[in-house]
Amino acid sequence: MENQTQLAQQKPSFFQSNTAKMIMVGLLCLFLLIPLELVKGLISERSQRKKEMTQEVNTLWGSDIKFYGPILSIPYYGIESTEYVDANSQRSTQSKRVIKTAYFFPETLNNSSVIKKSKPLKRGLYENVVFTSIMDFDGNFTKPNFEKLNIAPENIIWEKAAVIINTTNLKSIKSDLNIGLNDTKYAIESSNLKVSSKFGTLKSDSFNFNELQKEGAINFKFQMKFNGSESVQFIPIGKTTNMKLDSDWDSPSLIGSFAANEENKKIDSTGFHAEWKVLEINRPFSQQYEEQMPNLNEYLFGVKLLETVDQYQQNERASKYGFLVIGLTFLVFFLIQSISKINIHIFQYTMIGLALVMFYTLLISITEHSTFSIAYIIAALGVIVMIVLYSISILKDKKFPMFIGISLTALYTFIFVIIQLEDYALLVGSIGLFAILGAVMYFSKKIDWNS
Repeated sequence: MENQTQLAQQKPSFFQSNTAKMIMVGLLCLFLLIPLELVKGLISERSQRKKEMTQEVNTLWGSDIKFYGPILSIPYYGIESTEYVDANSQRSTQSKRVIKTAYFFPETLNNSSVIKKSKPLKRGLYENVVFTSIMDFDGNFTKPNFEKLNIAPENIIWEKAAVIINTTNLKSIKSDLNIGLNDTKYAIESSNLKVSSKFGTLKSDSFNFNELQKEGAINFKFQMKFNGSESVQFIPIGKTTNMKLDSDWDSPSLIGSFAANEENKKIDSTGFHAEWKVLEINRPFSQQYEEQMPNLNEYLFGVKLLETVDQYQQNERASKYGFLVIGLTFLVFFLIQSISKINIHIFQYTMIGLALVMFYTLLISITEHSTFSIAYIIAALGVIVMIVLYSISILKDKKFPMFIGISLTALYTFIFVIIQLEDYALLVGSIGLFAILGAVMYFSKKIDWNS
């Protein structure tokens, strides 16, 4: 009887068992997801603030550039019929002669554009990357084929021909505009014509097509200079469209409905060069239209100029590993506690967890005044030193705190490497987690799970 009493006294309660401690630490990990989500919300809020400031600066400097032109416009006389009901309730039709416009795309359209970075514009804490662009256009218009539009030759007003250019970002054009047509220059001015809400329209002075043409064609040539940001895109309206883009931007994204020529494409640390050739057969729209120009936005192609490093994206990626960092750190402390038989109170786990969460608030706040790499090093060192010093007071020894410091340094280094990688992030992350799992399995074999 006395032996049974002694055994009962020696047997630990459930709340002192490894199972109970694991459950409490696991629940604490889940609880710490709350402040971790608040930190993610803070990152999203700061990122949105940056987008708003970027949009404000873009509005002042110049937004994305989309180009649709040049287009030959020639007016003609057409018949417009109107139905009405007379006094005797009889339906009648009244016809009148009106002036309408036909639009013709060029036979050949060549464009060579140079995009250069400008000095970043700063608004508060945020810098917005902008550029200037010089675009040279040339090509030719052939004799318009009015037969395809069922317009009789005698109804064509050849002496009122003009060239139309549609583009976004009109207010950021930085050059006097004129267009050379067979060696004769014509001024270009704003027009109230509208293709869509995104485009503004420029129109040249009128000219007589029949008098200006040589051998049935009109050659054109003009240049435009823009301030812009984000992207440069074109619509390939030429029967044969040739486009060349050169820039000192080292992080472009070639976008749109048509792929650049792989043989001539070059992207390196000094910039990029890209070329496109689009034929009429490659796109499903005609070369001539009557009454109104079509909306061809879905056929835009060109380049999006990406910001090399988005600090908020990197912060967001880092915060996604927050639960992993907390879980693995708690696991290290739990293994040390189980192997060394040193008791660590749940309050102490909570302090360690909050220190790990503070890493992300330090990271984003320092990043806004420095680079992400420097901010990451400062925040990681601060948290590691704090936890190591706290561990010395808990564990009453320097051996285990040193092991914790090395483990945290390896863990933060591993996550930093993953954040920097793009193509190999999943591969490196999977290998790293596999190695961590193997280490945990090795050290946990010394624990008596029945105690």
